[in-house]
Amino acid sequence: MPRMTMDVDRRTVLWMLAQLALVAVPLGRSRLLAAGAGDAVELQPLLAQARRLIDALQALGEPFPDAELAGLSAAETAGDAAGMSAAVERLLATRCLVEVRINPEGRVSIVRGVAGARLVEQGWRAFLVKVRNEAGVTGRLALDSPQARPVYRPATGNSIAPPSVRPADILDRWLALEMFDDKPLEPALSGLEIEYRIVTLYSRDRGKREAQLGAAVGSGSEDIGARSRIAIVFQIDPSADVTIRVRDEHGRASVASLLVEDARGRIYPARSKRLAPDFFFQKQVYRADAETLRLPAGGYTVTCGRGPEYVSEQRRVQLQNGARSPSLDVQLKRWIDPASRGWYSGDHHIHAAGCSHYESPTEGVRPEDMMRHVLGEALSVGAVLNWGPGYYHQRQYFDARDNKLSTASTLLRYDLEVSGFPSSHCGHLVLLRLRNQDYPDTRQIEDWPSWDLPILQWAKAQGAIAGFAHSGWGLQVDSHELPNFEMPPFDGIGANEYIVDVTHNAVDFISACDTPFAHELNIWYQTLNCGFRTRIAGETDFPCITDERVGAGRSYVQVDGPLTYDGWCEGLRNGRSYVSDGFSHLMDFVVSGHAVGSGATLSFVQSQSRVPITASCACLLPEASTGKPDPSRRPYWTPEHARIAGTRDVEVEAVMNGRVVGRQRIRADGSIQEVRFELQILNGSWIALRIRGSAHTNPIFVSVSPQSFLTSRKSAEWCLESVERCWAQKGPKIRNREREAARAAYEHARRRYAEIAKSATSA
Repeated sequence: MPRMTMDVDRRTVLWMLAQLALVAVPLGRSRLLAAGAGDAVELQPLLAQARRLIDALQALGEPFPDAELAGLSAAETAGDAAGMSAAVERLLATRCLVEVRINPEGRVSIVRGVAGARLVEQGWRAFLVKVRNEAGVTGRLALDSPQARPVYRPATGNSIAPPSVRPADILDRWLALEMFDDKPLEPALSGLEIEYRIVTLYSRDRGKREAQLGAAVGSGSEDIGARSRIAIVFQIDPSADVTIRVRDEHGRASVASLLVEDARGRIYPARSKRLAPDFFFQKQVYRADAETLRLPAGGYTVTCGRGPEYVSEQRRVQLQNGARSPSLDVQLKRWIDPASRGWYSGDHHIHAAGCSHYESPTEGVRPEDMMRHVLGEALSVGAVLNWGPGYYHQRQYFDARDNKLSTASTLLRYDLEVSGFPSSHCGHLVLLRLRNQDYPDTRQIEDWPSWDLPILQWAKAQGAIAGFAHSGWGLQVDSHELPNFEMPPFDGIGANEYIVDVTHNAVDFISACDTPFAHELNIWYQTLNCGFRTRIAGETDFPCITDERVGAGRSYVQVDGPLTYDGWCEGLRNGRSYVSDGFSHLMDFVVSGHAVGSGATLSFVQSQSRVPITASCACLLPEASTGKPDPSRRPYWTPEHARIAGTRDVEVEAVMNGRVVGRQRIRADGSIQEVRFELQILNGSWIALRIRGSAHTNPIFVSVSPQSFLTSRKSAEWCLESVERCWAQKGPKIRNREREAARAAYEHARRRYAEIAKSATSA
C-alpha cells in the first residue's frame, strides 16, 4: 500500500505542476531558462517528459526516491515557473550518465553527466541521457560501445569464416548496452531543444572497467575531433547467487512470491531484462525452494508471501561482500486455509500470451512458466485460456485434460476464451472443460460465428461450462447501487449479449472481480429476479485487465473428495461456490439446512416467519484504512469497500432478490467467525450473502407453495429494454448470413422478458 500511495503522489505532483504552468506562465514568457543549463526550454513539454521518465523508471524497477521527488513538491509550493523548470532539471540531472549535443549542423558530441558510474555484476542499471538538440533532429538516438559489441559476427551464408578470437577481445567485451525506447517513451527524438532518453547497461564482470560510449543519430552524424565518444571508468559491484529456502505452513518445500528492493527502491532482478518465468511487467518474482536469486552485496527489503491466503511479511536482509553461499529463508504463514474445509480456489481466466506478455518471437510463455505463477499465488486451479494473440501457437498446449505439470493439490488446464474472434464485439466468452477446441467447419479464427449464442450452444453440447468474461465492460452506469435501473450502453466486450443468451439456457456463469462490482452484479441481479439461475464466478483476466498477479479474482468451489477439474467445474456450474478477491471468505452458506449449490430448490409449503441462515465468514484488513476506494477504479474488488469507517470491521450482508435484508458485523482480523441471520420468507426468492465489493456467494433458491418463485416486473422491463439496446449495438456487426438467426434469437429474448413482465408476481 505505501508503494501505491507513493506512485499516486508522484503523478499528483506532476499534474499539479502542469496545471499551475498553464496559468502561471504568460503567453509571451512561455520559454524560460533551465537552471544551470543556459538552454531555452518550454515548460509544458519539459514537465510532460519528466512525467513519462518517472513512469518509465518506475516500470524498469529504478524509481526516483521520495526524497528526490520532494523538490518537485517544493517547486509547486513556491509557484513560479522558473523554479519548476529548475526542479525538474535538478531531479533528472542526478540520473544523467552522459549529455549529448546535436549541433545546428546535426553533428553529435558527448560529454560526461553527473550520475555515478556504478554498475552491478551480472545485472542491469538504467541511466538517463540528456539530449541538447540544437538541430531539431527527429531521428533515433543510438549509443554504442566497442566494449558492448559481439566478439565476432557470424558470416552471412557462411561465405567467410569468423575471425579468430584473442583473449584480449574476450576481456574487453564486458558490457551490454541497450536504449530503452518502449512506452511510455517514444522511439524517436521529438525535436525539442532539451529532452531525455534512457540507456540500460549490463556488466559481465566486477571491479573497475572502462567503456567508451559513443552517440549518433544516423550515419555520418558523429562530430569531428573524437568529440562523439567518451571514456568512462565504471565501478562494478560484485554479486552472488542467493539460495532461497521456502517452506510452507506444514514445513514442506514450496514456492514463494518475492519482491526485492534496495535502499533506493530499485527492484531485483532488473525488470527490463527479465526472462520467463520472471515477468518484466511484475515487481515480484517467484522462487521455489533451493532456487537462487542473483544479488549484489547490500541491504534489501524483501516482501515474502504466497497470494492473499498467506500473510505478507517484510524482512530486512543484509548481504555481505564475499559471503559464502548466502541464503534467504522464507517461512510462509497462512491466515486462512479454505481448501482444508473443502473450498478450492481457482482463477478461470489467465493467459500465457498477449497483453503484457511476451508476444514475440515465441508468442507467449510455456506451461512451466504459468504453473510457477499459479503455485506462487496458492491457487488450486489455474485455467489458462488460449485467445486471439498467440492462439495458433498456444493451442499446442490444449489437450482436453489436466496439464502434465498438475499435482494433486494444484491443477493447470488449458481452455479457451473467445476473444479476438468475430463474435468478440458481443462479449468475450470463457469456455471451460472443452473436449474439442475447433468450432465445426472452421480453419481459422475468422471462420468462427460473429455472435455468441452458436458458440455457447456448441460448447455446452460437448459438456463444457460456458460464461461471459470481464462482465462489467459495456454495462457501466453512473449508479453504484444494487440493483439499479439505469440503462447501460451495451457497447463493450463484457456480459453484453448475455441478456439474450440467458433466455436460451446457454450461459452457466458470468465472471466477476475484474471490473467494477456494481456493473457486474447489476445485470446478474436483474436476470435472477426474472427467474434465471446463472451463477457467478471469479476471475482475473491476467495479464490484460491486471498484470500484477494471477488469482486477483477467484472462485472458491466446494468439492467433495479429491480435487479434480471436472469436479471443480461442476461445482462452478451448480453454484456451489463463492467469489472473492481472496481477502474475504463466505464458506458453508446454508439456508434452513440447505447448502449453497446442493441442487434442488429449497421448498416451503407456507410462508416462514423465521428461517435460519448461517455461514462461516472471514476477512483480513490492515488495522489502518488506506481510505475509501473509488468503486470505478482498480482494485475493483477489495474489502476496503466494506470497511466500517474508523474500525477494522466489515459487514456481512444478507441479500434477498437483490435487496439487503440483514447485516452482521465481523472483525476483519483473519479469524473465522460464524454468522447467523433469521429472515422472514414470504415468497419464493433467491438469497445470497456478500461482503460488499470483496466476496459474494452464489444464491440459494427458495420456493413457497403454491407460488414457485417471486419475479420482478421492473427487472423484466429493464431486461427487455436491454435487449433492444444490445441489438442496436451488436446487430449491425453480425454477418449478413448470420443476422436472421441472430434476429430470431433476440426476438425470443424479447418475448421471454415480456412474458415475465406480464406475469410477474412483484413490482
